[in-house]
Amino acid sequence: MSENWDGKTKGGLTGYKIFVFLIRKAGINSAYFLLLFVAFWFVIFSRKATASQYYLFRKRLGFGFLKSVVYIYKNSFVFGQILIDKVAILSGALKKYTAEHTNSEVIENMIKNKTGGILVNAHMGSWQIAGQLLERYNGTIYILAADTEDKRIKNLLASAEGKNRIEIIPLKEDGSHIKDIHEVLKNKGILVMHGDRFTEGADTVEHEFLGEKAKFASGPFHLAAKYGVPVSFATAFREKNRHYHFYALNPIHVEYPGNIKKRKREIFEKSHIYVKELEKMLRKYPEQWFNFYNFWRT
Repeated sequence: MSENWDGKTKGGLTGYKIFVFLIRKAGINSAYFLLLFVAFWFVIFSRKATASQYYLFRKRLGFGFLKSVVYIYKNSFVFGQILIDKVAILSGALKKYTAEHTNSEVIENMIKNKTGGILVNAHMGSWQIAGQLLERYNGTIYILAADTEDKRIKNLLASAEGKNRIEIIPLKEDGSHIKDIHEVLKNKGILVMHGDRFTEGADTVEHEFLGEKAKFASGPFHLAAKYGVPVSFATAFREKNRHYHFYALNPIHVEYPGNIKKRKREIFEKSHIYVKELEKMLRKYPEQWFNFYNFWRT
């Protein structure tokens, strides 16, 4: 995993507690109001995160100085909004939100035709809210996630959760999660994985991303080839008035050649499709990139 990322969510336990309390006692809008000040606090005091986002906006996206500063605040504010929305939705307030689905038949077909599949996402938009939006489909969604989050935060969020069809597979250091992944894909289930972060020592693939080389996880594409399941980039982005837009990329089929060199080339070419889609979505929703470290450092 990147030496600059510790696997923990920005905000901390206190921030989660405050927002959960406000949502339950005073409503979602009160939490949004407090966020106006909290987001500013993060911009000032989370210097490494602020520096990394400035680099994204100024150097990689080519924004001017003032626009970059504005987007740093927008980035922090939208991150908080998504956190609030996540807690609210898990608490049973899904009806207070609207959603639009683009290319949703990709997921429907994976479930209906029992092909299974891997949904590769990234730390942009909200993969967790995307998971809740997938409840419209008649099937369980398994999400492979880092197990480094503070257990107190996990317990707090667990207490807010309602009934859902989302199952979390913790990414364990001892590799015990591999058996769970095998069971999901062998039985043609739907597995959600991150393509923008990876554990130390894991296989990666390097692509040009916004004009500079960056490393991405090759695991999702290797698994898709090994188990013969399609891959799709999928996540949800926050828009105005509590509206989320869910996107799914047309399925990518990854071959599994016996020749290792050809196999690596296949994974490189198919993962490049994912990276290009990631770049496209980042340009469309620049304020919703939530990798708060130097992503391009290799």
